[in-house]
Amino acid sequence: MKPLFFNDQFEGKAVVERLRDRKILFVGDSLNRNQWMSMICMLHSTIPGVKKIGNGLDRNLHTFRSTDYNISIDFYWAPMLVESNGDISSDHHRDNRIVRIKAIEKKATHWVDADILVFNSYHWWRLTEVKLVKSVGSLLDDPNQEFEEVDNFQAYMLALETWSKWTHTHVDPSKTQLFFMGATATHMRAQEWGGKNQGNCYGETNPVMDNDSFRESGTNLQMLSILDSTLSTLKAKGVNVQIINVTQLTQSRKDGHTTIYRKYWRPLSEVEKKIPERASDCSHWCLPGVPDIWNELLLAYILQ
Repeated sequence: MKPLFFNDQFEGKAVVERLRDRKILFVGDSLNRNQWMSMICMLHSTIPGVKKIGNGLDRNLHTFRSTDYNISIDFYWAPMLVESNGDISSDHHRDNRIVRIKAIEKKATHWVDADILVFNSYHWWRLTEVKLVKSVGSLLDDPNQEFEEVDNFQAYMLALETWSKWTHTHVDPSKTQLFFMGATATHMRAQEWGGKNQGNCYGETNPVMDNDSFRESGTNLQMLSILDSTLSTLKAKGVNVQIINVTQLTQSRKDGHTTIYRKYWRPLSEVEKKIPERASDCSHWCLPGVPDIWNELLLAYILQ
């Protein structure tokens, strides 16, 4: 068995050979898309022959294909896993969160044929309240729609219950490897690491040195506990979902975010142009960069 690394260099050719005839599907939000893009970049140059990148019949499905190796590395946009008002990847910017908490089957039909499923869902649940749709109809803010407002912890737990029931019913763990990516750090408050007031990740060029004790305030331990409990319950039923714990790994990397070097979905305000911290993205990550390490860990589990 060839190692993933040789003299500290990533052995892409060895990985590609061992992924032959397999389909990897990332399912989740834009951080899973960040990781999907990282995976493609890591393997693209080592794959000979025809390679295709595009969209599937469902506009939320983004695909990468190698015809020579019959490898698929795909991403499916499902930021809250269950149905939500953010389910259209090209038009998902909303001020609130509205979900149909028990509805997952429609989108999950695109997941069942994968050999390797890599889920994530965390950042979209950090708003303090989530609206649950109580009747059939639009997931948009329809004044005639009936909603129940619950706190984000209860909503997250209910959504993971729906996801776990689907996983237990529809996924054969003897044929499909299952993973769930842990929460990643955001670096919104520079004063937490001794930086300036009102600052964030913008302009940071070095990681936090005291990594063992540092934890940024955006990491919600209660939500991580809810995820751990859900995965433990699934494991007791015979379905092992391996969590890839990258939470502590990302705590120190205030220097790794895209900041202002990103696509903007709206024109910047005059204030944002003058004060770049206001427009900085301190959630997503530069490539090459931190997500490459997540994929090295993921591939080590997949190919062990």
